[in-house]
Amino acid sequence: MSEAGEKIESTSAAAESEESTDVAGKSAPSKNKEGKIRLRQLLSYRWIMKNMFFLLFLASLAVIYIYNGHYADKVVRDINRTNKELKELQYEYKTLKSEVMFRSKQSELAKAVGPFGLKELTAPPFILTDSTK
Repeated sequence: MSEAGEKIESTSAAAESEESTDVAGKSAPSKNKEGKIRLRQLLSYRWIMKNMFFLLFLASLAVIYIYNGHYADKVVRDINRTNKELKELQYEYKTLKSEVMFRSKQSELAKAVGPFGLKELTAPPFILTDSTK
């Protein structure tokens, strides 16, 4: 057991010394240089040419995404315009319907046909019968 305990202590001591060098900043510049080298490799001409189709695919997706946003705005504007026209037509329909109902009342009809010499019946209508039967 003591050997295993010594191994764990030596391993943890080594890890602590590595962490202290990271904190001290001695290891950080090497990681920064590695990051710059990695970035240069990613942006090299060969890498760009290798991934050209994927980059074109991403660019086309971006264009489609922008188009879709503009198309959605256009559709919303058309819907709002159509709703506004529908409201106006509903108001016009209700106005015309009320005018027709008002003019089709018996008293209004009598006033409207008075100048033509037509009058309301005062006597009830009678039934015509065929005398030849």
